[in-house]
Amino acid sequence: MQAEDARYLKRKVKGGGIDVHPTEKALIVHYEVEATILGELGDPMLGERKECQKVIKVKHLNQNSNIALLAREIVEKCKLIHPSKLPEVEQLLYYLQNRKDAPPSPADKKGSSTFTGQLKDPPPFDGMEVDEVANINDLDDYMELLYEDVPKKVHGSALILQLSRNPDNLEELVQNENILSALARVLREDWKRSTELATNIIYVFFCFSSFSQFHPVISHYKIGALCMDIIRQELDKHDLWKSELEKKKKILEEKPDSGSTKKDYEKSLKKFESLVKKQEQLMRVSFYMLLNLAEDYKVEMKMRNKSIIQVLIRTLERDNFELLILVVSFLKKLSIYVENKNDMAEQDVVEKLARLIPCDHEDLLNITLRLLLNLSFDTDMRGKVVKVGLLPKLTALINNENHRVVVLCILYHISMDDRCKSMFTYTDCIPVVMKMVLECPDKQVDLELVALCINLSINKRNAQLVCEGSGLKLLMKRAFKTKDPLLMKMIRNISQHDGPTKNMFVEYVADLANAIKNCEDDDFVIECLGILGNLTIPDLNYELLLQEYDLVSFIKDKLKPGNAEDDVVLETVILVGTVSTDEDCAAMLSKAGVIQQLIDLLNAKQEDDEVVLQIVYVFYQMIFHEATREVIIKDTQASAYLIDLMHDKNAEIRKVCDNTLDIIAENDEEWGKKIKLEKFRWHNSQWLEMVESRQMDDSDALMYGDDGFGPYLHEEDILDRPDLFYTHADADGMILHDGNVSPSDLLDDYGMQNGMGHPGYGSPPVARLCFMMSDGQVLDEFGRPLSLPHHHRLTRTRYDPGYDGPYFMMNGQPVDEYGRPAYQYEVPVDPYGRPITPGDMEGEHPGYGYR
Repeated sequence: MQAEDARYLKRKVKGGGIDVHPTEKALIVHYEVEATILGELGDPMLGERKECQKVIKVKHLNQNSNIALLAREIVEKCKLIHPSKLPEVEQLLYYLQNRKDAPPSPADKKGSSTFTGQLKDPPPFDGMEVDEVANINDLDDYMELLYEDVPKKVHGSALILQLSRNPDNLEELVQNENILSALARVLREDWKRSTELATNIIYVFFCFSSFSQFHPVISHYKIGALCMDIIRQELDKHDLWKSELEKKKKILEEKPDSGSTKKDYEKSLKKFESLVKKQEQLMRVSFYMLLNLAEDYKVEMKMRNKSIIQVLIRTLERDNFELLILVVSFLKKLSIYVENKNDMAEQDVVEKLARLIPCDHEDLLNITLRLLLNLSFDTDMRGKVVKVGLLPKLTALINNENHRVVVLCILYHISMDDRCKSMFTYTDCIPVVMKMVLECPDKQVDLELVALCINLSINKRNAQLVCEGSGLKLLMKRAFKTKDPLLMKMIRNISQHDGPTKNMFVEYVADLANAIKNCEDDDFVIECLGILGNLTIPDLNYELLLQEYDLVSFIKDKLKPGNAEDDVVLETVILVGTVSTDEDCAAMLSKAGVIQQLIDLLNAKQEDDEVVLQIVYVFYQMIFHEATREVIIKDTQASAYLIDLMHDKNAEIRKVCDNTLDIIAENDEEWGKKIKLEKFRWHNSQWLEMVESRQMDDSDALMYGDDGFGPYLHEEDILDRPDLFYTHADADGMILHDGNVSPSDLLDDYGMQNGMGHPGYGSPPVARLCFMMSDGQVLDEFGRPLSLPHHHRLTRTRYDPGYDGPYFMMNGQPVDEYGRPAYQYEVPVDPYGRPITPGDMEGEHPGYGYR
């Protein structure tokens, strides 16, 4: 459409509905405006519709008001309301007259109940308030003012700001590059000369930052980086002002009677407060604009590189609530990234936030708690929260409904650390949360609350506090009534502690057993099973419990592979281990075939370490009872499975297996030999595997030439290679390999060479393979005990004090695979240092002629 074609503008207003204002005494009239541009011939060329509303306030409406008269007056004055709607207006006014307005709460007076994340726009200040009404058509005149002196620059920037605060003008302003360039130039050059001028110009760019499509314009003029420099210098100026004021205060304290000093201090204080007020307005607008720009992650990273976090944390020392809300909101946004969180930790942000909890401003308190919640995901941060004494303060805020959920989440995070659980004992947290749990109107307790209770009950002292008085009784009553599995999990944690708290569960054993049999909720059943599994009470009659509630059939049913969930199976096995401490119960379960079921389950769940460990523990318990010991050893393959598990990668499984196998070995000679042989093989398996897999390096082949020697052992068994065990010493002391020499020949030769005629006193064969067991017993290459001269004893040498593997006996001296002495013989001597022969010790003939 060409401009010259438009001749007429047609405007049509269409009335709409009428409503009451949700909070104020006012009516809201909805209407629609339709504007149409007509051509020369009267045909419509362009049209637009816009929905609008008008608010009619009736502040003086009260119980004595004449509703009919007031409604007639409103209809006559407001042309948007058709006279036919007079009865509707009367009805709405009557509703407003009788509507009871809720009295403002203290929270509403100080701030909103919960911080919604919506920050308020910066309030008007001295520099931006002008009597003149800005006009978009006079924009060039306002730009001319930016080239005048500072007062006129402030006036011109205020008029431009007035236009910028209307979002409808932003599109036209952003297209005027001259005005934006002038504003950026003046801010860069003159911001130090006037705080009001800097505030006005930054406020203009803040208006643009409220819309993402204008962010590139702000980045183009580098306003963000300039704002950070301004804020940093303003903080430095504040520190300087503060130090000067402290000096004057100190002088006044030294001379309290001096009138001139007091007057000078009061004047300086008043000036300081005025400067701080203007400075905080500037900083608030600047931070708000930076917060809007940080919507882009790349821009946020640039801010971080320019130390935005250090600047924000320095600002936390201020007392202006609105500024603090903005700063804490900015920190909260940054805290979701671990790099920013680490920077905050370095700047001791928790210590700076501690003074804000609690505070009188509800919005500030809420956003501070939310920042603390983000930081509490870090273990070190949680420790600092406790260290600075925030735990009692947070506990006191649980009763505040506006902050309860956030506080419970923070306390839950703190309770995750075992070293912090005991700290709750010294606060009112446990009585408070117990009261909330027991008085909760809903069937299920709030998730955050019950999660905190579950963590706290892991600590023994906390569990005792929970059970004080009728605590446990009330918890059990609510748990059975609501069938809440999380509440039962809390009770289960309490039941694991030894002492008086565990004995308190005896009276609830019947209820627990009944719930196990009849409850359909698997999660609830799992927790009940867990509680019974924890009740290792000597005086508890497990046999009567199994018989009265027919738990044996329940156990057999759940232990069938694939018949129940893994968690149910695990808790059932734990329960079997608990009741197996009683010999009669163990015999009852054995007769019912539970042992074989456990073996089948062990085979099916061999990859589940927890299930395997608990099954092995059941065998360990049953092996103590004579009635079940024979069944396990003679009638089942449990011992074989235990031998296989003896070398499991799980240390706990190995430990329980070893203890169980030791008892089996003591009670059955045949299995004792098998267990001993298996331990021997495992003890030396690593060395044997190494020797069998050893190959000659290329360098060895070059060194010895092509003499036909292959790998050390090829594919043969090491025990079939006597040439590795026996050598013969020639006259020059060289060791010659000879596979045809027997151990007895070497024994005789060695005895003759060393002057020992009695064969019983000869040293072990030269170069004979032996194994030193962990119990000190020496075995030959065939696993047979090796007899040594009883007047000799083996001691460790300095070469390899921790080595327990195989050794070669060479010339009576044990050596390792590298030929280094590993153990040495020590020959006893008499008080004069002369060697004592066996005859000297046993009363026989002296070997050396001495007594």
